[in-house]
Amino acid sequence: MTDALTRLLSERDWLMADGATGTNLFNMGLGAGDPPELWNVDAPDKIRKLYSFAVDAGSDIFLTNSFGGNAARLKLHNAQSRVRELNRVAAELGREVADKSGRQVVVAGSVGPTGEIMAPMGSLTHEIAVEMFHEQAEGLKQGGADVLWLETISAPEEFRAAAEAFALAGMPWCGTMSFDTAGRTMMGLTSADMVTMVEKLPNPPIAYGANCGVGAADILRTVLGFVAQGSERPIISKGNAGIPKYSDGHIHYDGTPDLMADYAVMARDCGATIIGGCCGTMPEHLEKMHEALSTRPRGPRPSLEDITAKLGGFSSASDGTGDGDAPKRERRGRRRA
Repeated sequence: MTDALTRLLSERDWLMADGATGTNLFNMGLGAGDPPELWNVDAPDKIRKLYSFAVDAGSDIFLTNSFGGNAARLKLHNAQSRVRELNRVAAELGREVADKSGRQVVVAGSVGPTGEIMAPMGSLTHEIAVEMFHEQAEGLKQGGADVLWLETISAPEEFRAAAEAFALAGMPWCGTMSFDTAGRTMMGLTSADMVTMVEKLPNPPIAYGANCGVGAADILRTVLGFVAQGSERPIISKGNAGIPKYSDGHIHYDGTPDLMADYAVMARDCGATIIGGCCGTMPEHLEKMHEALSTRPRGPRPSLEDITAKLGGFSSASDGTGDGDAPKRERRGRRRA
């Protein structure tokens, strides 16, 4: 049987994904440092509302509230024994909202990084990573997710472990990495490196791309990097709503709905097929993005100058592919806000 996402991709030349998880949940009262996944059981109406934000704005795909739902992340909250339960319920709530929408909406089971460093630099072995990702995948599968959605990954070893785990679960999947370190992931991968890795996987994703990162302009430069490699696999772009700024005790993203509308159309014209938002992307952003994608005609592929003229400057001079552009820092994966 053909999965729901592949069917939609065969019918449409663009699909809209959802926006932020963390930003929306913080606005509903989630405390800093609290695990959102517990709300799947403790505050299910709020999670239904989160999903409905995307569906009501026109999203064709939304991600489940399960980004940190692996054993390593949940262990920080003494909830490592609840991996399957919390992921199952995340998907069940999503299935409920999608099935009531009256149209085909894809429930994508969000799978984030473990938060651990892979061996040999760290203690997380390939086998343990596969086991953790497989456990989470089975919970999402049981809850009715259409596809699995790996996101905000920086290490190729972790990406490969997840791909193996998803094959064990027998689930189709998509995968995105975050290119937030001078055009590279925190572990040094460029857009070209990711395409090479994806195409060599025994169990490649339906679609691949980038999420989060450093604002809307940077992610489009990364999308152009994917396109330059010539892969025919659909590309995903889920950029942040501008740049985060600290004000009045809170993090605010400066990207307006109109800016995100321009971003969405430019992402499509750059070559992305699945377009959404990440940190800071609210329902009002999604509504403007959907309107723009639905009404603005497809245009020529934007140049780097076109992108900066519309969306602002890049955070670094290079896209990370030049000599001497390797990142100087290393951080653990973080939650999709």
